[in-house]
Amino acid sequence: MAIIVDNNTRLVVQGITGREGTFHALRNRDYGTNVVAGVTPGKGGESVDGIPVFDSVRAAALETDPNTAMVFVPARFAADAIFEAVDAGIETVICITEGIPAHDMLRVYNHVRRRGIRLVGPNCPGILSPGKASVGIIPAEIFSAGPVGLVSRSGTLTYQIGNELTELGIGQSTIVGIGGDPVVGSSFIDVLALFEEDPETELVIMVGEIGGDEEEKAAAFIADHMSTPVVAYIAGFSAPPGKTMGHAGAIISGSSGTARGKKEALEAKGVRVGTNPTEAAQIVAETMQSRS
Repeated sequence: MAIIVDNNTRLVVQGITGREGTFHALRNRDYGTNVVAGVTPGKGGESVDGIPVFDSVRAAALETDPNTAMVFVPARFAADAIFEAVDAGIETVICITEGIPAHDMLRVYNHVRRRGIRLVGPNCPGILSPGKASVGIIPAEIFSAGPVGLVSRSGTLTYQIGNELTELGIGQSTIVGIGGDPVVGSSFIDVLALFEEDPETELVIMVGEIGGDEEEKAAAFIADHMSTPVVAYIAGFSAPPGKTMGHAGAIISGSSGTARGKKEALEAKGVRVGTNPTEAAQIVAETMQSRS
């Protein structure tokens, strides 16, 4: 099995006629994802390498029955694009767009939660279920199918740890990039709960970073609700206080949100934490071996 995206994914790409939208829609399709439609207002009736383009998500939904939307719309229009997908009945929305204002995302977050829609992102690399489907910008060639779930706030660290696992001969069930903005649609806890329910995910690796308290909340959830073992890596041990490091949500305020504080919170709940990506991957390998 896999979580969120799989062989049953039917994808509509919002912003498909833009350079990035076209490139990644075709990469996702080449990987095996069923890309059924694209949407760009004013370009309905056109096609992108055989993928039909519609003026609205609703029109695409009526013709092609998608269940997942990928948003490649510029930041100033992205919140409206998410609203459009949700109101058209799309069950899962994966927003790749970077730079959406936090106040726009607060409106989006409350809207999707009320409707029971799964939103992943924004400012995320998307989701990959190796051998099944890819929705986003994750370089699928460095991952392989297997029993380890991966959830991360950082795209590049996701790729690095995935590559480390693959080199150790450890495949992945699903890789989920939740995004590094202050307001995102899915938290660590949301994704960890899905991995806990997935019978083919035998272990989860969680990649966090400085800023906020999502990792601390996840630590409590892991202790109280998960039988699936979790290994973690926290980026930012050398980050200076008060600096935003890479992501809008990666900022330390005083002593809050530090990598060391997150590591201590996780270890207090029995989660082993690597100090770098290689060590984290090695801990995964050790844990998998001890369970075999």
